[in-house]
Amino acid sequence: MRIAEIYLENLAHNIAQIKQNLRPGVKICAAVKADAYGHGAVRCAKKAVECGVEFLSVATVGEGIELRKAGISRPILVLSLCDKSEMRSLVKYNLTPLVGDAEYIDLIEAAAKKFFKSQKNSANEISAERKNTSNKTCEKFAVHLAVDTGMGRIGCLPHEAKDLAKKIALSQNLSLGGVCTHFASADETSKKYRDYAQSQYEKFSLAINSIRAEKVDAGIVHCSSSAALLDRPEWQFDMVRPGIILYGYCAGKITQKYLSQKKIRFEPKPVMALVTSVSAIRHFAKGQSVSYGCTWTSERETKIAVLPIGYADGLLRRASPGLEVAINGKKYPVRGRICMDQCMAEIGMKSDAKRFDRVVIFGPKESGALCTAQDLADAQGTIPYEILTSISKRVKRIFI
Repeated sequence: MRIAEIYLENLAHNIAQIKQNLRPGVKICAAVKADAYGHGAVRCAKKAVECGVEFLSVATVGEGIELRKAGISRPILVLSLCDKSEMRSLVKYNLTPLVGDAEYIDLIEAAAKKFFKSQKNSANEISAERKNTSNKTCEKFAVHLAVDTGMGRIGCLPHEAKDLAKKIALSQNLSLGGVCTHFASADETSKKYRDYAQSQYEKFSLAINSIRAEKVDAGIVHCSSSAALLDRPEWQFDMVRPGIILYGYCAGKITQKYLSQKKIRFEPKPVMALVTSVSAIRHFAKGQSVSYGCTWTSERETKIAVLPIGYADGLLRRASPGLEVAINGKKYPVRGRICMDQCMAEIGMKSDAKRFDRVVIFGPKESGALCTAQDLADAQGTIPYEILTSISKRVKRIFI
């Protein structure tokens, strides 16, 4: 058994926690990219919409199409640049791309022009996806201008923003739906990184002011993802883009303890529990080894529970030694190397664990878990994002 239990009411709780930290009128763009950080994009997106989220964001055109085909009509931002071959689908499914240079804007406009022309030539060509979505502006295709203030990935430089915004505003086929940037160090707490984030904010503010000075409507202005929206509420502008906090975990150094010290109330609940079961119990004599490489040898007579879950399921090989799993409310250490499809936990001679008992790797307390994805991440020197998004497709998602 390999199951990821998704507690949708915990997702709703986390959205409510975010809302209580927003200034009046600020919209939420919920990040459901990477299959909603491994939680199931369609179901999580629908729950987010049910909770009043105004926008959704994805990383790829394919992720956006999946949501549209599931009947989701909210505006969907595509946060990564797409290939030229995908641009028609951007327009057809009314997905909102980020743009950051003149050439890319021209390519998007050409795709929009061609699509709109085909609509006029054939009444049947207009797609249900465009008819039923809410981010179209007359027959113009909405884009958001990305400004690179220091992340270094995509976007125009701040001094280029006004000219590109004018270019979009004057276009016959595009409209400027918004302007955004992304922080590189908003999840850090040291002065060096806070100063860097502050400099990004100031550069972005200057870019927005330069656009407005040209009498161009900047649309929805947004820059804050999980860390900044909580730690720097004055940076919220018109919309925020929460990611990891939707799924129950704080971002980087902006921990619950840190927020509590600043008298910011934020109490998230993990949304995913990773669950398996005991497939067999083996009796081990002193000196017997287990798994590849014989990296662990029993120091005494003991019992080993075999668990049908491994690194092909997302339980990363490097998690052992150190990983402990919960069986019947007790922690047991995983022994030896985690295999592709199985791992082994030492339960000792006195354990009441038996075949087919439920085993919880991580999750919220109500799942029976004794640790979270954050605990696993800390032990492995990584972040909960990686733990959650590593859970593979062969792990069945069950929505609770």
